[in-house]
Amino acid sequence: MAEVAADDLAGIRTWFEDLAKAVNSLDFEAGQRGITDDFVSFSTFQDIVVGREEAEHKQWRNVWPKTKGFAPRYDTLRAFVSPDRLMAVGIVLWDSIGYDEEGKPYPRPGRATMSFTREKIGDPWRANHGQMSLMRGTPAVSFGAEGKKAAE
Repeated sequence: MAEVAADDLAGIRTWFEDLAKAVNSLDFEAGQRGITDDFVSFSTFQDIVVGREEAEHKQWRNVWPKTKGFAPRYDTLRAFVSPDRLMAVGIVLWDSIGYDEEGKPYPRPGRATMSFTREKIGDPWRANHGQMSLMRGTPAVSFGAEGKKAAE
């Protein structure tokens, strides 16, 4: 893997730290600040998500409230940075807790690949594409701590 400048890698880590804070506090506005206006991703609930509003309303609001303890595993963080240092890709494994239909917790590990952009070196990274997926064998649906019965 090509050498990545320490401050570039630190900036990507900071982006994932900010995402974890946003997810765990259900701060959708903070989540939106971390992505570009033209952000695109794949989604559990929609084939392709385009833009901040769709990311929040068609994905995040369906997932974030139903999981707890979203925590990137920073020891797995890897990155590639373009020669001009204005575009990057970061990947990381993460953990969280999901809930079955009865509201019982289960481990919900996953992985993320994000591409980042910025206008000049030293600016914070902002994601312009993201893909988050669960590890093989992890239940695809979390019902939240209240479970399905409480929601009916």
